[in-house]
Amino acid sequence: MASSLLSFRGEGLMEKGKLLIVEDDRDLAEMLKLNFSSQGFDVEIAHNGREGIELTRKKNPNLIILDINLPDIDGYEVCKQLRGNLRTSHIPIIFLTVRDERSDKLAGLELGADDYITKPFDLDELRLKVRNALQRAVRENLSHPVTGLPSSKLVEEQLRNLITRKGWAFLFFGIQNFREFAEVYGFVAGDDVLRFVGGMLGEIVDKDGTPNDFLGHVGDDDFVLITDKANAKTIIEEAQARFNEHVHSFYSFIDRERGYILLGEKKVPFMNLVCGVVTSDDGPFADIREITEMAAEARRKAMAEEEK
Repeated sequence: MASSLLSFRGEGLMEKGKLLIVEDDRDLAEMLKLNFSSQGFDVEIAHNGREGIELTRKKNPNLIILDINLPDIDGYEVCKQLRGNLRTSHIPIIFLTVRDERSDKLAGLELGADDYITKPFDLDELRLKVRNALQRAVRENLSHPVTGLPSSKLVEEQLRNLITRKGWAFLFFGIQNFREFAEVYGFVAGDDVLRFVGGMLGEIVDKDGTPNDFLGHVGDDDFVLITDKANAKTIIEEAQARFNEHVHSFYSFIDRERGYILLGEKKVPFMNLVCGVVTSDDGPFADIREITEMAAEARRKAMAEEEK
């Protein structure tokens, strides 16, 4: 059942993914937005490179369509900066540009772009390339189909890097009572909660973390954050406070009034954000599984405390 649901969501991504178009030609940008929006995509537009980088950090798109000739920094520099940041390095990028020289295309691909299309272009070809790039990212476990955050493969890579480092904290966030919420309200409402949490954690990392922090979504309601040990307490406290502030908005008026939801005869409390923490001080660790198992156990204890 779980695998079929993930497959469904992976296909649904082709209709409801988040796209960012970085294009200074406003008419072309609006045309692309109208076209992809009609396909069910959530589309954002940036008209220069720096705005594109900022929107990528804030919105965490599933894919970026990127022009090279931009009024401030060019698309090559945008691609370079996004590929050099742990938070954005996994996002597929398709260059869409008038530059048709072989050297231009090679330069873009060498920077890590997933594809390169020259103007004038065939809109059907662009749609197919967008679809294929999104499917590939999900199939290879590079990004989560709902939040667009780095997924299993990239999370494992970051965990392996921790073994020899010092001063880190591994935060394992989970949403208590999330499965009951999704069972009552449906997976679409559940996905809204996941997107909210992913975006909220990203904003908090921008504010309280460092450029080297890593945020991932490994599946269901499991989010991981690797940060400096010194920042862990602040990040957790702010994340839990902001979640508690907004969680009621996901419930109906009737449920908000009574303070719980009904799952059959069972009264289920509102969702709560919990976190298990492991730091480098808890080591040494010989294997990444030791880190994840310890974090999972710490989160289970946190959930048990909340239930008392």
